[in-house]
Amino acid sequence: MSAVLHRPVPLGGPVLTKGTRALVVLAAIGVAAMIYRFAAGLGGATALNDGYPWGLWIAFDVVTGTALGCGGYAVALLVYVLNKGEFHPAVRPALLTGALGYSLAAVSILLDVGRPWLLHRVPLYVSHWNTSSALFEVALCVMTYVAVLWVEVSPSFLEAWKKGPAGLKKSLGDNFLPIVEKALPFVIALGLLLPTMHQSSLGTLMLLSGKKLHGLWSTPLLPLLFLISCLAMGYAVVIFESTLSSVAFKRPREGKMLAALGKVVVPFLWAWAGIRLVDVALRGKLAFFAKPDGYVLLFLVEIALIVVPAVMLASPEKRADAGNLFRAALLMILAGTLYRIDTFIVAYRPGAQFAYFPSLAEILATTGLVAIEILVYVYFVKRFPILTGAVPAHAAAASQVR
Repeated sequence: MSAVLHRPVPLGGPVLTKGTRALVVLAAIGVAAMIYRFAAGLGGATALNDGYPWGLWIAFDVVTGTALGCGGYAVALLVYVLNKGEFHPAVRPALLTGALGYSLAAVSILLDVGRPWLLHRVPLYVSHWNTSSALFEVALCVMTYVAVLWVEVSPSFLEAWKKGPAGLKKSLGDNFLPIVEKALPFVIALGLLLPTMHQSSLGTLMLLSGKKLHGLWSTPLLPLLFLISCLAMGYAVVIFESTLSSVAFKRPREGKMLAALGKVVVPFLWAWAGIRLVDVALRGKLAFFAKPDGYVLLFLVEIALIVVPAVMLASPEKRADAGNLFRAALLMILAGTLYRIDTFIVAYRPGAQFAYFPSLAEILATTGLVAIEILVYVYFVKRFPILTGAVPAHAAAASQVR
């Protein structure tokens, strides 16, 4: 019989399974597509053009991927700002997901810019900083937050190495774990500030598109809407990830904590939908609904994807239903993904002479990055103390990290 633990433990067991082998194939194809991008150049490998200077790699990998990586930010607000200690078991897996999501978003930026070898100038060339640029703020925040997230995750590695056999890893664990633990309060504070700036700046960035962005999406409230949506998506990802890991790794489900998270996210959903509807009305954009077209339909679908999970999680009984909670989390993730892709691509109209649909290389590279993220997540939770819960029988002997 497995023991139920309330501290993180490595799950153990083999990393390579039938499922992860399939992910390895997708990751290899994705890496080949990335190599092709650098060999053929942006013009040859992507469908980007003068009207659409960014596409799938920015709209999905960066704008959506970083929002999905905001679980650590969202849970840290509850645990460290609002002192809700009952959510602490969700901190480490959420931070790991955030570190992976932001790191792979950084890789996507490397793929998307024309001269990636000059990106180091962003943090280093201080005298050239354009502090009034929203794009500069996004770039600097992403770079800094990637480093901050890995520092926040590092106690998992250092604790495991400290308990391991003598050698370099144990020495690193012995020497650096006390330093990191002392620095964590300051690092956590920085980890709360950076995504607040970064996610709101993504909305600010699209304010610059002016009339090119459809009136149902273009609003001065874009920074606020992006911030609210990233919090809703962050809580949704924590619920989604915890439920899936319970099934995949045969861990006891953290039902009480997840139901509580379901309650936390509901006000964000109502605020997100309410602000959008009131904003459209106050800006006089209701005229669009008199002549409904594809954009109106997309807007209504987005609102429905926000409102439906809010209704699904309205009562304690509904939040205690694991299947209902998981389906609501999926809808929230879909709502945020659709809202961000619509804002950056679908509702962005640079002119009738321009069109964009991602090339095969763009799609394969994105698929590969997602596969890599899942593979690395599986490796880390099996080798390091990330997840809490029951230790599977086969994991007990494998919990010593080498």
